[in-house]
Amino acid sequence: MGLSLPDSMRCVEITQPGGPEVLRPARRPAPVPGPGEILVEVAAAGVNRPDTLQRQGRYDPPPGASDLPGLELSGTVIAIGEGVESWASGDRVCALVAGGGYAEYCVVPAVQALPVPGPLSMVEAAAVPETFFTVWTNVFERGALKRGETLLIHGGSSGIGTTAIQLAKAFGATVFTTAGSDDKCRACEELGADRAINYRTEDFVAAIREATGGRGVDVVLDMVGGDYIARDIDIMAVDGRHVSIAFLQGAKVSLNMAPVMTKRLTLTGSTLRARPVAEKGRIATALREHVWPLLETGGIKPQIHATFPLEQADEAHRLMESSAHIGKIVLTVGPDAA
Repeated sequence: MGLSLPDSMRCVEITQPGGPEVLRPARRPAPVPGPGEILVEVAAAGVNRPDTLQRQGRYDPPPGASDLPGLELSGTVIAIGEGVESWASGDRVCALVAGGGYAEYCVVPAVQALPVPGPLSMVEAAAVPETFFTVWTNVFERGALKRGETLLIHGGSSGIGTTAIQLAKAFGATVFTTAGSDDKCRACEELGADRAINYRTEDFVAAIREATGGRGVDVVLDMVGGDYIARDIDIMAVDGRHVSIAFLQGAKVSLNMAPVMTKRLTLTGSTLRARPVAEKGRIATALREHVWPLLETGGIKPQIHATFPLEQADEAHRLMESSAHIGKIVLTVGPDAA
């Protein structure tokens, strides 16, 4: 434990379920790390779609988690809980958390923290954990994407999408993606996508059939849901894997299961926030082994669309919900974020 800890901190609270205006700057007592935890002085915090759902009252924090929004952050370790030997005061870390990122200080399970990759700024590092944890566990573990296979990513210009494009290409896959404008499609292709499809002007089913010569794709990463799932199944290759991570168009769908059987498809999905600390720690270890070398050499990097001061979290949420961004939105909290 450090010699002295802060008594209070700036933060952003959700005053009641509602629109971005319910996010209000506040002061709270600063948290204290318990066994297996570290206390991080936050430099920057990523903004993610689950934050907006929590603000709306549609995604409650798991038991024991902070009620403050914020699922990822970067900063400096200032105190160490009992039993932590992997970190020391002064270490620069980025971390996945179950809540509490929109604040000056945040308690983090030590196993969920990773070192800030050398080339990255604190703002860039804050944009890494949520998307990289999500993409690794869903595309490479549940989706079992392999070198030489094909991946279709819906929402390619999102934080998840821009991360998935880069990682899939780095590991030798062919990447197709959908996005909602020609500018977004160009951005996806500049990141490495082999073909980006403007879903407002093209039928992605027809485009994928043409691009794959009718074979279809091996893995689909879907955050849309609704009628997209049936359309995805239509263009999946034999032994394909479909991974759902969100349902922007609804979770209830009507499916013809015959092609699932005849093509031997796997339909799966996952959430991340409520997983046990040990499971998140396992994912962190896998990222450090397989992905951190790419971040350290600059082979891949998070795409930052915009930053806002912590006190303007409401504006960050408005931008997130407009879907006008390409890549990540980040809140700057401490002076190290500059």
